Amino acid sequence: MTDEVPEVVDAAPVVRVVAGHPTPEELAALLTVLAAVGGGDAGDVGTTAPSRWSAPSGRLRTAYGPGSGAWRASGMPR
Repeated sequence: MTDEVPEVVDAAPVVRVVAGHPTPEELAALLTVLAAVGGGDAGDVGTTAPSRWSAPSGRLRTAYGPGSGAWRASGMPR
């Protein structure tokens, strides 16, 4: 294995204090809250299947024809 040192990129600060003098503990608490609210990756949105409770087919009624057991099938849940 080789010891590779990650390249440091000089980027603009993500959070900037414009007033006051927060302690390192206060900044850590703020960054923890912001990280929790920020959520995950943007690619995760909409990857789960919608619930069957919200499916419009649940509001439709199937047609029951005459025959043996039709009266029972008309009252039983699908």
